[in-house]
Amino acid sequence: MIKTSYSFNYFLSVIVVLLLMSACKKEQQKEVDSEVTKPNFLVIIADDAGWNDFSFHGSEIKTPVLDSLAKQGLILDRFYTYPTCSPARASFLTGRPASRMGIVAPISGKSKLKLPDSIKTFPQALNDLNYKTALMGKWHLGLQPENGPEVYGFNYSYGFLHGQLDQYAHTYKNGDSTWYKNGKFISEEGHVTDLLTNGAIEYIKEQDSTDSFYLQIAYSAPHIPLQEPDFWLEQYSPIKDSSRQAYAAAMAHMDYGIGEIFKTLKNQKLDKNTVVLFFSDNGAQEKWVPTTQYDGKYGPNYNLGSNLPLRDFKTSNYEGAIRVPAIISWPQYLEAGTSKNYLSVIDFMPTFLKWANTENIPNSVEGQNVSDLLSSENKNRNSPIYIRGHLQESVIVKPFKLIRTRHLNSKTEFELYNIEEDPSEEKNLTEKNQEEIAKLLVLLKKEFAKDIDKVNVGLKD
Repeated sequence: MIKTSYSFNYFLSVIVVLLLMSACKKEQQKEVDSEVTKPNFLVIIADDAGWNDFSFHGSEIKTPVLDSLAKQGLILDRFYTYPTCSPARASFLTGRPASRMGIVAPISGKSKLKLPDSIKTFPQALNDLNYKTALMGKWHLGLQPENGPEVYGFNYSYGFLHGQLDQYAHTYKNGDSTWYKNGKFISEEGHVTDLLTNGAIEYIKEQDSTDSFYLQIAYSAPHIPLQEPDFWLEQYSPIKDSSRQAYAAAMAHMDYGIGEIFKTLKNQKLDKNTVVLFFSDNGAQEKWVPTTQYDGKYGPNYNLGSNLPLRDFKTSNYEGAIRVPAIISWPQYLEAGTSKNYLSVIDFMPTFLKWANTENIPNSVEGQNVSDLLSSENKNRNSPIYIRGHLQESVIVKPFKLIRTRHLNSKTEFELYNIEEDPSEEKNLTEKNQEEIAKLLVLLKKEFAKDIDKVNVGLKD
């Protein structure tokens, strides 16, 4: 009996040792895999695409490539960005609210406003990790080449500096040059969507499988002016409104281009270990009625994008402006599905840096690593989402959003919405829920106080 007991205990000891060795080996292998699978990043940004402008959201506009990405990837149902393009892009590239840098509206005209060069950007942080970095398309964070992407960590850049451009002449609305390559203005023929797609394809083909890269493709579509080839317009001949037809054509043209980029990734055997993030910089624009732009050659467009069932259009802090279509895919690690967890555009710099195997997150970053939120499992984020535009500011803590609208000569207005129960923001709860307003207002004022002074001039707190 004693002999049997001894043998049994010895057997158990051997099993425990083997299990521990196996676990240790797996942990070491996990670390090795983490190094081997250090991902590439492909970020694709649409310009003014609305919630209801994608077929994976039920639109009449067909986006089969992005539908496929949505099916194999993770739909980010609560991805919050900013009301307009420059703030959205500044926030994404720095991991902090753009209002901290004085950017609350589009940088336009002959403005000298630019992204501060004292703040470490996402591409610069990736440079430290030996990533190659490239931007194709819209910059909109400095309107002259000397304030272009190269200053902020992009090794290669190609596209346009301003917020909008003639799709063929490649000039800004006032006629200024805006098409450039690696810090110099250039002249080139072709439609912007095709040129950016082709540029991205060539860049991917040049990548060595042993190198890690970050490629940001910032399309101009479906931003005005709408100048689509007949081939794409004919796809939407059933749409009788010419503005909406042209808008749909621009979306389809972009979707096709994205498909060609995905094919190249696959052909180069880079698709399995490339993180793909797609989102729109802000919600759709309702209409465009120009008077002097492009010498009157384009527009008016009275019916552009659709954000339904969300409220309003770009420039406001309502859901239609700041809650945007978004998808993320990383086949090796992220499961397919839909995440309803609340995410901010400022969260992806720290998250992606973590995935690139670094703990060295710049102190200026205010976003959070949201790896645990990138799941179909419902979880609450640890921090509020603060969004400031040039018309309003808001703070979001699930399930509520508080919007503050300040005026030059009249009383400040507040609106409170339960955006879980009322995503269309039809029921203002300010009269019924003063306690919740008080709590959220404390958070909003705390965030607002961190913004730089020059954006506060002229409006009452």
